Amino acid sequence: MIKALIFDLDGTLVQTEVLKAESYARAAAELNPALSEEEVTTAFKNFVGLSRKEVAKGLLNRFDLGQAASARMEEFDVAKPWQAFVDIRMETYFQMISDPTILKEHLCPYNLALLKWAKKEGYPTGLGTMSHRREAYRVLDVLNIRSEFDVISTIQDVEYGKPDPEIYNLLTEELRVSHSEALAIEDSSSGIKAALAAGISCVAVPSDFTRGGVHKLPASDTLRIVDNPPDLLKTAKNFISELNSPKEKAN
Repeated sequence: MIKALIFDLDGTLVQTEVLKAESYARAAAELNPALSEEEVTTAFKNFVGLSRKEVAKGLLNRFDLGQAASARMEEFDVAKPWQAFVDIRMETYFQMISDPTILKEHLCPYNLALLKWAKKEGYPTGLGTMSHRREAYRVLDVLNIRSEFDVISTIQDVEYGKPDPEIYNLLTEELRVSHSEALAIEDSSSGIKAALAAGISCVAVPSDFTRGGVHKLPASDTLRIVDNPPDLLKTAKNFISELNSPKEKAN
């Protein structure tokens, strides 16, 4: 019996992954002006859903930016090249997520409609994001949807990020439901893996950034993939009904 819905944030409720990609691309181009922002944005797709550290280190290695980032460590008073890279891109990113016009242009309306439906139906709701608390709350407050969630967990609340199931274990505990009583709404392969590893059924709504990785995942009775966002609410309702139906016993 499904008793709670848990939503991812970036790429699920709002396409902040697009904004993240752009901010990393601008930072990479600042470190190496010979790079095109387009090639960095394309490479970012391989790191969607991972922690800030993993994304930054992955892009630094991919484009051989370690030395250039090391030269900026003293400027930002940090100890690692990836931290300098993150600090370079964070100024751009925070400006983006502080602009209501930009965020509203990147809303995922059908995913948001599912959230509104869940609240109307009385389901407790959780949010599990790999964003840091400051950025996640900024996005939620600008969009005025923080109050839609009963529990919010960020990368700062766990030791291991997605695809590790830790954040889902934490959210189900805080929501006071078992894993089989929760339904996750995700967009990336790392998020889906985290939910399924926790024993939580999942509805995936992939974006252009994540579709390839999502469709490489093995089929599962506990996963539904929605490539046409207008079908999300119907698919989620049907899946909940299916999961709530008594299973027939084998003879």
